[in-house]
Amino acid sequence: MLVAIRVLALILLLFLGGLWTAAWLGRDPDEGIADAFLRRIGSFVGADMPAPSAGGVQLPQGLALGGPFSLVDQSGKPVTEADFAGRFLLVYFGFTYCPDVCPTELGTIATAIDALEEQGAQVTPMLITIDPERDTPEALADYVSRFHPRMVGLTGSPEQVAAAARAYRVYYAKAQRPEMSAYLMDHSSFIYLVGPDGRVRTLFRPETTPEAIAQSVRAHLRPV
Repeated sequence: MLVAIRVLALILLLFLGGLWTAAWLGRDPDEGIADAFLRRIGSFVGADMPAPSAGGVQLPQGLALGGPFSLVDQSGKPVTEADFAGRFLLVYFGFTYCPDVCPTELGTIATAIDALEEQGAQVTPMLITIDPERDTPEALADYVSRFHPRMVGLTGSPEQVAAAARAYRVYYAKAQRPEMSAYLMDHSSFIYLVGPDGRVRTLFRPETTPEAIAQSVRAHLRPV
């Protein structure tokens, strides 16, 4: 029995060593050895392991973000995650009255999409509002058109927006200060790369450059 355990342990060690060597020799440019190793294991077991995420935050194994949602687009049409199945998305949670960070990050998304050139057609840029009280479909239609002709704006009831935000673990809260006549929204500010399965592949910190985002997204896309 002890001999059998030792033989199995040796086989496993040789197998993992072989995968590590293959990952080292066959890794993509700028791909870390750990990412390449995970990709090799994923291809062996038939799982979809994360691709390289240059410039992004790689999600820990077992942490799932994204998933089902039920919202309304800028044309007033009800939509769910099924309407975007099979496509990559670059998603940002913000609001149209945002004075600085939201337009900056949406501009970054638009520039990254254009930097992808032909591959950019595989990616849909998207703003999901966290201020449904003011962000009607009409307001979103005008707003997103200023950033990219293919950008989608989504709103909904407060309950629908809250459910979508929870799926992505987005923080937001109304901020009403005495010196202001109108309220603002405090919120987290990540850009999410969502895969064709509706799950987040990687996320990008505020002020990540369009070039870094495009490089990371390109690693996930099919060659054109």
